[in-house]
Amino acid sequence: MTTSGTRAAHRPSRKQWVIEAATELFATQPPDEVTVADIAARAEMTSAAVYYHFSSKDQVLVEGMRVFATAMCAQVEELTEAHKAGSDIGPAITALVAWLGEHRSAATVFFVSSAGMSQEAEALRQESRSELLGGLVRLIHKARASVSDAEAAVIGLGLLALLETAANSQVRGDDVYRSLGHRSFVREVGDLAERIADPAVAG
Repeated sequence: MTTSGTRAAHRPSRKQWVIEAATELFATQPPDEVTVADIAARAEMTSAAVYYHFSSKDQVLVEGMRVFATAMCAQVEELTEAHKAGSDIGPAITALVAWLGEHRSAATVFFVSSAGMSQEAEALRQESRSELLGGLVRLIHKARASVSDAEAAVIGLGLLALLETAANSQVRGDDVYRSLGHRSFVREVGDLAERIADPAVAG
């Protein structure tokens, strides 16, 4: 006989199903046009079951953003931990952009679809942005031990802006992304990250 605890370890929870279903919808439709009934249908459950876990579709949106932001910041920490001290930062940023591409729907919601949806969503985005910046600064310090805290912060802001722009370009599939193709796009972002992190590279 299988215990409920064992099942939970091997199967997504119904709450996770709701988040995943909603994320797919929010990534392909304007969030204000998505209804709880739409989310319920996508998750193959009733609207009442969705409301059991969330008070509104906005709460589903924010929780999905929170899950993605936590995973994204954890990815930066993992890349920082694996980064060889003193080595180029480009490959780590390339890996992060590639990771964003692997989580396209959630990245679309976080960086594009959710913009302006609610104060809670904006507050979460700013909180996550600060956490992501902190992770990038730690990565910079590991890559360039001699850099000052102030310089690392400025470089971190540059890398954060690059990542946000790259994420938007990638999830929208804009002209730049399409003209370069995925592999070249990711490689170019990594090269630019290296020039931002170490201006001497551009000289």
